[in-house]
Parts: sequence; structure tokens; C-alpha cells
Amino acid sequence: MTIQHESLPQTFENAFHREPEIVSEAPGRVNLMGEHTDYNEGFVLPVAIDRTVRVAAAAAADRATVRAYSGAFDARDEWRIGAPRRTGRREWRDYVRGVVWALLDGGYVLRGVDLAIAGDVPLASGLSSSAALEVAVAGAICALSGIDIEPQRLALLCQKAENQFVGVQSGIMDQLAAASSRAGHALLIDCRSLEPQCVPLPDDIAIIVVDSKVPRRLGETPYNERREDCAAAAQALGLASLRDAAIDDVQRLPEPLERRARHVVLENQRLLEAVDALRSRDLARLGELMYESHASLRDDFEVSTPELDLLVELASRTKGVLGARLTGAGFGGCTVNLVERVALAGFEAGVVERYREQADLPATMLICTAVDGLKISRLG
Repeated sequence: MTIQHESLPQTFENAFHREPEIVSEAPGRVNLMGEHTDYNEGFVLPVAIDRTVRVAAAAAADRATVRAYSGAFDARDEWRIGAPRRTGRREWRDYVRGVVWALLDGGYVLRGVDLAIAGDVPLASGLSSSAALEVAVAGAICALSGIDIEPQRLALLCQKAENQFVGVQSGIMDQLAAASSRAGHALLIDCRSLEPQCVPLPDDIAIIVVDSKVPRRLGETPYNERREDCAAAAQALGLASLRDAAIDDVQRLPEPLERRARHVVLENQRLLEAVDALRSRDLARLGELMYESHASLRDDFEVSTPELDLLVELASRTKGVLGARLTGAGFGGCTVNLVERVALAGFEAGVVERYREQADLPATMLICTAVDGLKISRLG
């Protein structure tokens, strides 16, 4: 079940029989361009969306214990703060414990906390519910432990939790977007320097996410294999990462490394051109780049699915759609679509309803607003 945002403090009271002190909120994200480039030290262009994970929290009377309650799973967890252990199942508990582990490993002194967790980021859809959870939990624990931590550092620790504790080799994009985004803007991130730049989004264009309802769990897909392919390609070229590869270099690689590397090199080029298109309001070119990105993810990186391909094809034939592509790591999940606001009704009929008929899956659409990153609110 999902606990509505307005009832989260009450959920905390029901779980722990006292009032929370703070609410920490971190958004999910949709990526406009730059897929599988983050862990290759390339560029990404995420937008933090108005679907969030919220954590109501209070310092524990027992300074050495963490107690957590998940509204989504109606489940509890409790452990000694100095000894978080993996469940080995890559479930919500591992993400919460992993954040504590990463903060401790980073040298921070933590106090025990009680946490009630809820949110409306769709699970297993490629909108980064895991990073939103990590950042919201980290924000709550740091606030209650008196730790002042900059967003970039917090994002890196949350990525470390996911990579080394949970065991999913995600890049830094999701956590940085959840921690650092600005309302009304996309966030251009150089994943080598971690330098973010805010890129204004046009008011007359809607960002629509369509959930294919093909669930995506990175730990159960070839995601880590794709990362290994990219690392092997860079090593074969004598490079630290594919960020430094040229398209002529890539042609010397054996398959499938050539296609994996070609996607990364050209995706970085597409992204930088997409940023220029946004800044100059050349939205037609931006849309073309989105379709090119999807084709590359489908053919060279091989992370699309027939359902995602169908959604993009339907979008390309629908009036008022500027561009569409799969978003996130692929293997299921969502597409992102740029749509003229005057064409929203036609989009639902031409894309979502037709997809439901042809794929026999209950696709849903989210009209997204670009929001701020991590926010901490003190109650009372």
C-alpha cells in the first residue's frame, strides 16, 4: 500500500507512539537525455519530478538503535546503528541500512533514529525510487545527528550505499538529481567533475512519463553486464573511461564492445547538443535527438523492450509530441515524452490507450513538474 503524504506524521505516530521531529523529502527523477553515460564519466540531463519519497523521523531515546517502518510494504526493521547487515535480498531494508553503513564508513557519528517511510515514486519503473529513498533517509539521519553535509557529498555516500552495500552498480546521476535539483530546471551533470548546471525548461512543454508496467529491477537484469562491457571497452582502448573515447577509436573494438562504446560516445554528443537545443528553444531538434537516443539504446546498448519500443513508436505518430525515448536503465520501466501542453488529451488517446490495447498492459501516464531536490522540514 502507499501512505499518502498528508498522513505521514500520523503514520509515524502509529508506528512509534510519539510525534516526529522532522520530515525529509527527496524526489524521483526522469532523465531527458544521457543514458548509461553516468558510470562512464559522461553527461546526463535529469529532471527531479514531483513524485517523492518522504521520511518522518525523530531521534531515538536509545541512541544506538535504528527503527524503520515502510508504509509501502507495511513492514518494520530494527538494528543496532553500528552494525547494519545486508539481508541479501536487495529490498527496502538494505537501502536504509546501506545509507547508515555509508555514513558510518564516511566517518560520521550517528545517533539512533526512528523512521517512517512513504512516497509516491512508482516502484521498479526506472524513476529512481531507490535513490529518492536513500537521499531522504540520509537527509533525515544527518539532520537528527547534527551533521551538515553538502548535497554532492551526500549523493556520493548514497551511491556508495547502493553500489557497495546493496550491490547494484548504479551511477551518480540519480542521487545527485535527488539531492541537488532546482524547480523549473533540468540538471546538466558532468559525471566526471560532478559539476551541476541548471538548464531552464520551457513553460509550454509538458514532460510526460509513461510507465510501461513492465517491472524493472536492476539487480535482476543485465545492467551490471553492460557496465562490465563499458569497462572492458575502455580498458581495450587504454582509457580510464569511455568519456575520453572518440568514435574512430570505437570502430577498432570487437562486438559487442563496439556497439556499447558507440552508444556512450554518441550519447554524450547528443546530450550536449540537446542542452544547446533547450537553451535556444530548438525543440524540434531536441525531439529528434531523443528519438536517436532511443534507437541507440535499442540497437547498440540493447536495453529496450518491445513494450518500450511500442510506446516510442506510438508517440512518434501522435500530434504534438516533440520527442520520446526510454528513460532510466531500460529493461522495462518508463518512457519520457516532451509534449505540447495543448496536445495532452491527444497524447493519452494516441499513446497510452493504444498501448493498453496492443500490449495488453495497464500503462499509466504521469504529467511531471520539475521540483527542487532534498528538502528538510522541522515540525512543531
